[in-house]
Amino acid sequence: MTDNTITRRTFLKLSGSSVAATAAVVATPATAAGKNAPVPDTSRTLLPYPRHSVAPITQFTQGKPVSFNYPDASSPCLAVKLGVPAPGGVGPDKDIVAYSILCTHMGCPLAFDSGSNTFKCACHYSMYDAEKNGQMIIGQATEDQPRIRLSYDEKSGQIAALGIDGMLFGRQANIL
Repeated sequence: MTDNTITRRTFLKLSGSSVAATAAVVATPATAAGKNAPVPDTSRTLLPYPRHSVAPITQFTQGKPVSFNYPDASSPCLAVKLGVPAPGGVGPDKDIVAYSILCTHMGCPLAFDSGSNTFKCACHYSMYDAEKNGQMIIGQATEDQPRIRLSYDEKSGQIAALGIDGMLFGRQANIL
């Protein structure tokens, strides 16, 4: 009668050699036909964001936020006229910007402070700079505030939301 058991040491040795063989196959260069195949750029993914009307430009007064939801009803946002040009700003003065108002730390609602053009979280004291793409200034958060991409139609005077830069709090994807 033969003993078909294998020792732990032998198993690990055999497993290591099969892993090395698999790695060698994966690392084998592509065939000649595959070398010239185009490589897709996966560093930037564009989601099919809906276009959503925010408000006419006549509703914007410096320091007074305009609330809206984007990209869906569960995503509260604020658009605000800062009074100074800002990255991504729209309107005649390039000073209207919009951000999600769910803190990136734990999703608490943010309040806009017109004196400093910052968004502040009352839960854990994170602060975000509205003049610098929602950059986190201080607090528990580790990510900048998601910025809502806006457009401005000079003819109609309408401000519209077109997309989001950053990830909304609590989501695996901005579009559900």
